[in-house]
Amino acid sequence: MKTFTKFWTFQKSASFVRLYSFPALFTVPQRNMAVQRVKLALIDLSGTLHVDDQPTVGAVEALKRLRQHGVQVKFVTNTTKESVGSLYDRLRKIGFELQRDEIYGSLGAAAEYVRRNNLNPYYLLTDDARTDMPPNDPERALDSVVVGLAPERFCYEHLNEAFRVLHQRSVKQEVQLVAVHEGRYYKAKDGIALGPGCFVKGLEYSTGVPAVCIGKPNEYFFRSALPDGIDVAECVMIGDDPNDDCLGAMRIGMKGYLVETGKYQPEKYTDEDRPAVSGIFPTFSDVVQHIISSSAEQ
Repeated sequence: MKTFTKFWTFQKSASFVRLYSFPALFTVPQRNMAVQRVKLALIDLSGTLHVDDQPTVGAVEALKRLRQHGVQVKFVTNTTKESVGSLYDRLRKIGFELQRDEIYGSLGAAAEYVRRNNLNPYYLLTDDARTDMPPNDPERALDSVVVGLAPERFCYEHLNEAFRVLHQRSVKQEVQLVAVHEGRYYKAKDGIALGPGCFVKGLEYSTGVPAVCIGKPNEYFFRSALPDGIDVAECVMIGDDPNDDCLGAMRIGMKGYLVETGKYQPEKYTDEDRPAVSGIFPTFSDVVQHIISSSAEQ
């Protein structure tokens, strides 16, 4: 067995502090080196805690440490390929300890939007995800399209049916295009995979109907995930998407910590154009260690 000794060096500039170690690297903006005690962590799932049916390195134990440190957790996800029940079962099966009601997903938020607006959508969703959505009313005409991540639905036949529903728009006929989220891509076990965003944009372009985006990085989604009594300054968002996870949360005053285990690909960035997030870490476990160490210094 090989063992590695870590050597730490610091290099300061006007805008950030880099902390180097072998074999990992993370970047923490200087303004966040001294942080307010974290009371709540909003945690992304796919690409952050797991990739398909594999936990990311150290994630199961790190989640336990975070809870033991007194930090509340809520899992906020744009996952739309599977229902909340299936997602919960998957996470439990691969070793995570959580309650089903700790999962707050864009799919559930989209279902609430459909109910609240009394829509009768054409669904571009997987069969499993459909179980979380209101059923169609066969006595009413379709008046909207709901799009999530549904690879088997992204073919000409289904996309053309969605186009036809939206093309009905007129002075007398209102229609809506509802994007559960507009992710460009995500991390699968066999590599980076195409997300639903391009199909949403294609329908917008072809029909002239602007999409209503429900999930991250929508400000409403982040705010509605917060329990009563928790201020945004006491929260962190941990995820693998620089924009949808981190920058979206930072816009409302949270810290946004980015991990390198999912869709974020550090090799595509230079020091000058790396995402301006609160911190970049190799893994979720490294974020947890940073949170615990920072609170101990206060």
